Amino acid sequence: MNYQTAIGYLQNLTKFGINLGLDRINALLKRLGDPHLKLKVIHVGGTNGKGSTSAIIAAILQQAGYRVGAFTSPHLHRYTERYRVNGTEISEQAVSELVQQLKPHLDAMVAEGVEHPTEFEVSTAMALTYFYQEQVDYVVMEVGLGGAIDSTNVVQPLVSVITNVSMDHMNLLGNSIAEIAQVKAGIIKPQVPVVTAAANKAALAIIKETCNKNGAPLTVVGQDITWSGQGDSTIKGQYLTIKGKLHNYQHLFLPLLGEHQQANAATAIATLEALEPHGVILTPAIVKAGMAKVSWPGRFEVLDTTPTIVLDGAHNLAGVKALVATLNRYFPQRGIVLVLGMLADKERQRVIATLTPMAEAVVITKPNNPRAGDWQQVANWAKGYTKNVYVYEQVADAVDQGIALAKDQQLLCVTGSLYMLAEARAHIFKTVE
Repeated sequence: MNYQTAIGYLQNLTKFGINLGLDRINALLKRLGDPHLKLKVIHVGGTNGKGSTSAIIAAILQQAGYRVGAFTSPHLHRYTERYRVNGTEISEQAVSELVQQLKPHLDAMVAEGVEHPTEFEVSTAMALTYFYQEQVDYVVMEVGLGGAIDSTNVVQPLVSVITNVSMDHMNLLGNSIAEIAQVKAGIIKPQVPVVTAAANKAALAIIKETCNKNGAPLTVVGQDITWSGQGDSTIKGQYLTIKGKLHNYQHLFLPLLGEHQQANAATAIATLEALEPHGVILTPAIVKAGMAKVSWPGRFEVLDTTPTIVLDGAHNLAGVKALVATLNRYFPQRGIVLVLGMLADKERQRVIATLTPMAEAVVITKPNNPRAGDWQQVANWAKGYTKNVYVYEQVADAVDQGIALAKDQQLLCVTGSLYMLAEARAHIFKTVE
């Protein structure tokens, strides 16, 4: 089986949709020798910031000399981005070999009358198998969706992380912060330390209650560990100081922009400090050197092009609020042209009300995803805030229009679904100097 055949096989599994639950993944992993029980895992959940927080944790652990596996989703450009060891993507050959290894087990499960695992369940099993084969010291594993019955919740982690809780995936997780928090808190395990940056009172109350029930020590970012930003930030990154439980970390450089990334950095450090009982000793110097090497494309990524372009995967309302705050901080005097493509299962009308008033022109496009829904309706909502609204079904055409509109010293901001952002980013890198 070559790589393209393997990817085709995985893509075909999307026909099984999103089918939450742990029975199928547990059955599959048992056939594979239960690799998830042989790994040291940091489990990262939450609504926003999971990927950034995971990237920071992984970079610092690698700086400390550990061999670190990282499983994140979705990818931007290549499926191989989802599986990394010390920052290096899995090879295409290794993906093919993993699919070949798993396929007989999947076929046998179906033959025995077991429901076929979903694409994400298979991806999770591939990740756990790969990291076990690669003999990594630690795995940073990002939750796919929710927490309680997400396929990654089969792991027995050293630390459980809930970055924050806000409204997203309401059709699957619940229609209130409290309901969603209950699902997110499902990754909390008995006696396993928990780190959270959840600021919402209802969410934090549920996380605390769940920790108490499980005897899980809780670190609350913003209370038990604090941070302060420093004024000498640029579009290349920002400086901050973090006061942890074990150390003070002075004048850290973080190559990710926005105050929300400061919270993610503090969450990462709190998580790493919670690993000390497991023998992970991190000096402030190691933390400083590791954080400076963090890379997480598509999260307020600023391209020094003509025009200046910001790429940001703000795919829900909380992400859009962070985007608006960061645009106001770094580009307060710039006119903004917006290219936006969002999935239908997001709070699109509220996103439009939050984001478009700051734009001089808006270009609406269609994410290449079955969940795009009535994507043109977004343009109708945008017209309530600006008369300069353009509609292009093809992402590349929308980007070209945005570049043309922003060429006279304006800023082009491309945001929304990560599926759309990936396509836009690839097109920009081919066409803009």
